[in-house]
Amino acid sequence: MIQNPERYTITAALPYTNGPIHIGHLAGVYVPADIYSRYLRLQGRDVLFVCGSDEHGVAISMKAKKEGITPQEVIDKYDGIIRKSFSDFGIAFDNYSRTSAQIHHDTAQEFFKKLYDNGDFIEEVTEQLYDAKADQFLADRFVMGTCPKCGNEEAYGDQCEKCGSTLNATDLINPKSTITGETPILKSTKHWFLPLDRYDAFLREWILEGHKNDWKPNVYGQVKSWIDGGLEPRAVTRDLDWGIDVPVEGAEGKKLYVWFDAPIGYISSTKEWAAKEGKDWTPYWKDEKTKLVHFIGKDNIVFHCVIFPAMLKAEGNYILPDNVPANEFLNLEGNKLSTSKNWAVWLHEYLEEFPNQQDVLRYALTSNSPETKDNDFTWKDFQARNNNELVAIFGNFINRVVVLTNKYYNGVVPAPNEFSEVDEQTLAELKAYPAVISSSIERYRFREALGEMMNAARLGNKYLADEEPWKVIKDNPERVQTQMYVALQIAAALSSLCEPFLPFTATKLSRILNIESKVSWNTITETSDLLAAGHQIGAAELLFAKIEDEEIQKQIDKLEATKTANLAENKKAEPQKDLIQFEDFAKMDLRVGTILEAEKMPKANKLLVLKVDTGIDVRTIVSGIAESFKPEDIIGKRVTVLVNLAPRALRGVESQGMILMTNNAEGKLVFVNPDTDGVGNGETIN
Repeated sequence: MIQNPERYTITAALPYTNGPIHIGHLAGVYVPADIYSRYLRLQGRDVLFVCGSDEHGVAISMKAKKEGITPQEVIDKYDGIIRKSFSDFGIAFDNYSRTSAQIHHDTAQEFFKKLYDNGDFIEEVTEQLYDAKADQFLADRFVMGTCPKCGNEEAYGDQCEKCGSTLNATDLINPKSTITGETPILKSTKHWFLPLDRYDAFLREWILEGHKNDWKPNVYGQVKSWIDGGLEPRAVTRDLDWGIDVPVEGAEGKKLYVWFDAPIGYISSTKEWAAKEGKDWTPYWKDEKTKLVHFIGKDNIVFHCVIFPAMLKAEGNYILPDNVPANEFLNLEGNKLSTSKNWAVWLHEYLEEFPNQQDVLRYALTSNSPETKDNDFTWKDFQARNNNELVAIFGNFINRVVVLTNKYYNGVVPAPNEFSEVDEQTLAELKAYPAVISSSIERYRFREALGEMMNAARLGNKYLADEEPWKVIKDNPERVQTQMYVALQIAAALSSLCEPFLPFTATKLSRILNIESKVSWNTITETSDLLAAGHQIGAAELLFAKIEDEEIQKQIDKLEATKTANLAENKKAEPQKDLIQFEDFAKMDLRVGTILEAEKMPKANKLLVLKVDTGIDVRTIVSGIAESFKPEDIIGKRVTVLVNLAPRALRGVESQGMILMTNNAEGKLVFVNPDTDGVGNGETIN
């Protein structure tokens, strides 16, 4: 670990521009990175926080094919949506670039060329999967098959998302092209490989020994497993038509593999920032006094902890990451987030339905952050955290303080009188919070840090509840001056302590308290006079609003509709039964009928006894539909009846026929009905 760094370079995983941003992205990467960056800025540190759109690779090509547009149109569309989502949620990057920018192409090609000139690559002709029908080599994500390790039949050519194994496309059992559905063939092609096995000793010393005690167990464990499994050369080029050209002779039609060019995007984004700001970019990547931290999700651990460091080591001039505090995955209402299945909460849609409530989502996601294991986001938990914590604790305390200050002193901070033991103890506790919160943030325990910030709000709430200035004001107004002064100091401290987690709330609270410049992190520890006597505060405003049950139910219903749509889309029809002859079908007498009466069969949960007008007669039919329909709801219903089915006694009632039913997408029973008016009872169906 770097002690007392001169500067910080903080990176957040480059999002693929093949779709919008959802809550899983925020929880896994961008909110933790933003909390860390904002905290360091409050400390007055030299911080560079960079990111950018990842605009190359197969994901983009797949999206373009699916939408019938060009890759350029895909990246331009989603780059705009992603940038707006980040801005709307207060993710305060110093620079957000894109890998389609010329500065990135130049940087990635220069990086490749240096390693190439140094002889760091292996050049090999290998057999790759090739789709003869599409007349193209298949990149990993254009191949699906059975995972050789866990048997998942929907594994991709680079990774099995069920067991998390990293794969090569040629490892798959029964591979299929996702472009044509054909079984690919093997075809020879030339590529360049980074020989990761050469870096085995370096990686073991640097990570397995050097970061044994400071990296998160989930990160360290995955890296150790990968290294212990044996490192092999990994291709850095691909046969693709979208990406960065390989800048050497004999590489026509080949592109840099996206995993190689994407992390270099952090460097090119830094160069772009430096050019805009008139600064030197090199100290942020090449000075040993710089602390480099990568924020990523667990699916990127190997790339950022093994492959990218090997690239940096091979280049020779770059610093290595001090930490890679990767998070696990966030699930949604018990199911894995899926962009393809629309099982997600999209940020741009969230703000349409919960306007100006960015901080509520930031709070809920941080409170439930998947820091060391997968966690689950539910709308009920989101509502509870807002109503029971933000509204009832934080918002309630601030509202009380501001309302009482305006009521008693016209909004002017009163001069305190003699402090009681409770006052001094409360102010001493307040001074300790910056160090406590800092300790958690510095160890990347953001959920814990948020809890401590809320404890500062609880301190204020408890102080007011115990002191009861609204009662004391009648007999001891001098005492209330001190009480309100102490409460206002807690409110002022919260305007700074909450800023890394709840930036919009911090801005609003600073405006309410009429604080022109932020209360610095260190000032809270150094003084109890954050809002001086005589300072004029503003009028009361609610920081948070209660979220009602109807709003939450609307979100739950929306997800249920998505689930139903997915079931309908993915439902497979039953296989065809054995062939029959026309004469077999002709034996069945199907008629249109109408249900005249319906009642539940005594002591039978599933059976209804129906009287049905078949046009031939009125007959009794016993049907197992009682769990799906109420008797009174189906009287008068038109139905299709098999009338020449041999009678059968059910619970002592003879049933003379069968009503035709099917299931809808939700699995509910549905009558198979004639849908044309004027069809009379008794008409045959043939």
